[in-house]
Amino acid sequence: MNISPVLDQHVEGAGFLADLRDSARLAPHYDLNDLLKLDHRIEAHLDGLRIAGLPGLDAVLQSFSPNAQGEVFVATVLAFEASNATAMASLAEHVRGQPESAPFMAAALGWLDWHLVSPWIDRLLTSLEPLFRRIGLAACGMHRRDPGPALLAGLSHADPGVVARAARTAGELRRRDLLAAIRAHRLHPHAATRFWANWATAQMGDEEALAPLRQFAEAPGELQYRALLVLLAWQPRDTSIAWIRRLMQQPQQRRMVIQAVGLLGDPVSVPWLIQQMRDLPHARVAGEAFSLISGADLALLDLELTDLPDFDAGPSDDPKDPNVAMDPDENLPWPDPQLVEAWWQREQGAFHSGQGYLLGRPLSEHGYLQALTTGQQRQRIVAACGLARQRPTAVLFPTSAPAWRQLALLKI
Repeated sequence: MNISPVLDQHVEGAGFLADLRDSARLAPHYDLNDLLKLDHRIEAHLDGLRIAGLPGLDAVLQSFSPNAQGEVFVATVLAFEASNATAMASLAEHVRGQPESAPFMAAALGWLDWHLVSPWIDRLLTSLEPLFRRIGLAACGMHRRDPGPALLAGLSHADPGVVARAARTAGELRRRDLLAAIRAHRLHPHAATRFWANWATAQMGDEEALAPLRQFAEAPGELQYRALLVLLAWQPRDTSIAWIRRLMQQPQQRRMVIQAVGLLGDPVSVPWLIQQMRDLPHARVAGEAFSLISGADLALLDLELTDLPDFDAGPSDDPKDPNVAMDPDENLPWPDPQLVEAWWQREQGAFHSGQGYLLGRPLSEHGYLQALTTGQQRQRIVAACGLARQRPTAVLFPTSAPAWRQLALLKI
């Protein structure tokens, strides 16, 4: 019996789903139950390849292309489970040549049970190659396991990427004993290193990190929203209000301000958010901010537009079009401002101005835990940031971890 077609199906399915999961962990339309179903689907394909043994692992390795990412996740899981040194060497060679696939190797190490991968992670942590040392530090962060002396060594490494990952892992673990070592990089010339150093110390209550984070929050880029999340979780409320009001006068900051208003959670801002829903470029993110405060599911409550507007924020098919960025609001519903306003008129009595809310509940440890249980992924990330403020010595809640591990942490 020729099993190659079956293996190919498992390789293709597992690789595709691993790519999908990388997006889903940050998505506005996935909740923890959706993540659990996705994780089970990935495991089902992995089981098919595990049963095949070495031919299954070989099939994954042979599927590698220069753009392989999900396949790197799959191969890492199988190779490290089996302690297959030959496959690990092939993986390492591929990741060296395609370093953008490194996060998928790290994610796979974070996926596997700690007892299976900890001896291999120890080797990565002492690697002479910065790329693999970063992967080892990332895997420790994903498991929320302390890498020990390798963390301080990472903070003094010559490679800025290693320093950045070490700082991030230290922040995830709340290693306050390393505050001085992390603060030494507060003004680092490398932007990502500077960001993660300030991000990490802010997670430990360092007020001096807030000013640099405000600079990141005001600058477009992949670090902007991460900065905003931590900034508004730790910055004094009055300072946040004054900062947001100032930025409201700057049209180029409109999207970020809408997100900031949602994170602040004050229902006094809801009428302004509804007004932003009438502006097509900002309508969906304003709807998301409204839901973040009120807990209203626009789709479930039929508060969406029935006729979708002719609006395309993503890249076009024209190869000459300089806009190559994907639409950040692609998976958000289009709110109907009139229906949303009518709903708010009926429900606003349950909310009190001056009080912060998350998904319709006053900001509190209990409310954050409820959001981590029932919210969508982007809402859950917000809740994890808030919970970190409520539990200043606990490790950060891992919203990207395998869903079964998250459920165990939430005791569900």
